[in-house]
Amino acid sequence: MRRRRTPPPPSPLPQRAGVDAVRVRLPAGGWGTVRAYLLERLSGAGPGTVDAMLATGEFVAGDGHPVTADTPYHPGTYVFFHRDLRPEVPVPFPLEVVYRDAHLVVADKPHFLATTPRGGHVTETALARLRRDLDLPALGAAHRLDRLTAGLVMFTVRPDERGAYQALFRDRRVRKEYEAVAPYAPELALPRTVRSRILKERGVLAAREIPGEPNAETLVEEAAHRPATATAPALARYRLVPRTGQTHQLRVHLNTLGVPILGDPLYPEVAPRVPPGDFRRPLQLLARELAFTDPVTGREHRFRSARSLAAWEAYEDWAQ
Repeated sequence: MRRRRTPPPPSPLPQRAGVDAVRVRLPAGGWGTVRAYLLERLSGAGPGTVDAMLATGEFVAGDGHPVTADTPYHPGTYVFFHRDLRPEVPVPFPLEVVYRDAHLVVADKPHFLATTPRGGHVTETALARLRRDLDLPALGAAHRLDRLTAGLVMFTVRPDERGAYQALFRDRRVRKEYEAVAPYAPELALPRTVRSRILKERGVLAAREIPGEPNAETLVEEAAHRPATATAPALARYRLVPRTGQTHQLRVHLNTLGVPILGDPLYPEVAPRVPPGDFRRPLQLLARELAFTDPVTGREHRFRSARSLAAWEAYEDWAQ
């Protein structure tokens, strides 16, 4: 019988700007004090940073008591602290709430806004914004949407129900539909189902297809197309229905078909990094629809994004 892991204690520190404190579980090892471990774990924080935080009581144990320079090391216990919330370039687009009840919040996310804190995007995330705006500090993400992708993303109100909603995505019981704008290829026979094996390696920006058993499947259909003009190439609006959820799956599959999504900085090749605050050319990919049976209430839900893709609405303006 598999042993049930004891859940971690709740954070004794309140959120800051809608962002949880960092929780660190002390691993097995020979550190004599918590300070010794933190100096090694946070070696990139800069000289003197750990000692300064210890001196001001910024590290706390699971019981809320401050960790000091002499606190003994006990594997399996927890330490909490707040990361340095550095200034971030605000994403100047609204985050619309399309549905809210006692269990769920479904938001229509703009391009460039991360779903949850990660890397350099912490306070400028959908989760942090919604926690602040809706006064729901316990709100959690049921799944993630790429920062560059716009559209529907789902959050859970009650922590004890989060697992049930996350299981919908894990078990592929959510019907997801996306739209993308990409070059029009009249020779491309559609609809078709694209299957391949996608590998996304840690530290490598772009995913790639490799030989082997397919782990990614996408239905690709053409929704509409527009002929070329004097200032714009022929474009198509594609309907994409993923049946799996590999990282960058839709972007990889359209690129494989020879119609990479407009505004994609990774496919077909990695482009120079865009400076922070440059929001001119968003990835033309939209999570248009979510449909599922609510695992808590039993209700049938079907949500649809009200957003549009700029390259389809006004290509000449978007391309400038």
